[in-house]
Amino acid sequence: MSDRKKRTIQEIRDSKTSGEKMVYTSVPDYTSAQWAEAAGVDVVVVGDSLAMIAHGHSSTIPATMEMMILHAQAVRRGAPNTFSLGCMPYQSYNTVDRALANATRFMAEAGCDAVKPQGGKSQAHILKALVDAGIPTASHIGMAPHRVAMYGGFKIQGKTAESAMEILEDAFAIQDAGCFMLEFEAVPAPIAALISAELEIPTIGIGAGAGTDGQILLSYDLLGVFTDFKPKFTKRFANLTEVAVNGLQQYVKEVKEGSFPDDDHSYGASPHVVDAFQNMIEKRRQI
Repeated sequence: MSDRKKRTIQEIRDSKTSGEKMVYTSVPDYTSAQWAEAAGVDVVVVGDSLAMIAHGHSSTIPATMEMMILHAQAVRRGAPNTFSLGCMPYQSYNTVDRALANATRFMAEAGCDAVKPQGGKSQAHILKALVDAGIPTASHIGMAPHRVAMYGGFKIQGKTAESAMEILEDAFAIQDAGCFMLEFEAVPAPIAALISAELEIPTIGIGAGAGTDGQILLSYDLLGVFTDFKPKFTKRFANLTEVAVNGLQQYVKEVKEGSFPDDDHSYGASPHVVDAFQNMIEKRRQI
């Protein structure tokens, strides 16, 4: 187990003025959480993107609370000393009561350190209710995946001055609700930088340029594990799928040709045990 110290809400808040770039990555399981903690990631995010990368759905919409809690528990076990942010799935926070109940599950059952619904002005009362209940809360604006049906697909937001102003107003609403951080997704870099500069809370970006206070990418994207598609904003820092497929192909080859398993990968038995057992088999045959 790592002896690293878990980042705190205050440290995340302070990154706005300290200049430290916070590094977030979305992880769906125990092993990828272990990787993130070993690498020194500041925050592991249990994103509902796992509906796509771990369950094969075409969007995040099918993610359920049960699915999210199960994965969040695994991530907590894999990264016990890393700040964990649980993303609230589609329609799990559409009323104050539902938001409080489901956010409490992330904190109490899954051991998350904070939760993240999506939305700005329209969700401000929900965000404030969570904060007032003592639940550390962040939010997500710009291209909010839960509103993908409204957009008509995964589309960049804030491409006009008017729509950029709407994102700014959303950001202020999130800040005023008491959230400790917000995420921009798929927003032009200059727009995200200008909005971030207006805020007192830190921002993280995914497809929002370098002007935010931190960055988030999906671990399965940046490591080349998930290869169904590659968003423009994802940089591949490794290609684990290629490594994995090559390894599996070699396994198939060696099993087919009979070279695996060899003696080095098998358990032995003493000759007298083998002889005695063989004698027992012979006697059984004669019965």
